[in-house]
Amino acid sequence: MTPAILQLKKLGIAHGIHEYDHDPNCQNFGEEAAQKLNLPPEQVFKTLLVSDEKLLYVAIVPVTGKLNLKRAAQALAVKKLRMATPQEAERSSGYLVGGISPIGQKKALTTVVDASAEAFDKVYVSGGKRGLDISLTPQDLARACRQTRFADIAEH
Repeated sequence: MTPAILQLKKLGIAHGIHEYDHDPNCQNFGEEAAQKLNLPPEQVFKTLLVSDEKLLYVAIVPVTGKLNLKRAAQALAVKKLRMATPQEAERSSGYLVGGISPIGQKKALTTVVDASAEAFDKVYVSGGKRGLDISLTPQDLARACRQTRFADIAEH
């Protein structure tokens, strides 16, 4: 049980739990999840933390894409964003890099999800540790995260 799974249960949100053997030498965690779970990579999303130097935010993009910081800043109504350091991300979320779930983080952060998620019945995000993904509807993902909005934030 991870904090993400506990939060989904507490909220009564239907979800699937998908475990796989994580290769400790693999650094591309999202693509590894898509490959090992035999999923279309555009349906598997990675959780990134970004900062405007005052606050941290969560950005969720497909593993096939890259976060566009300018578009994410616009979506979050801030001037400028940078990627959070691994230390900032781990300290704020309570998870280790490669297993950061957007759900059940230590500090609830405003979240923006790439609009491409809305095209799927289910999306896959980290379940809170390497080798564990959770599937749920994009709407339930938004419900499980804080102040969530959908916006075109990824470069595909």
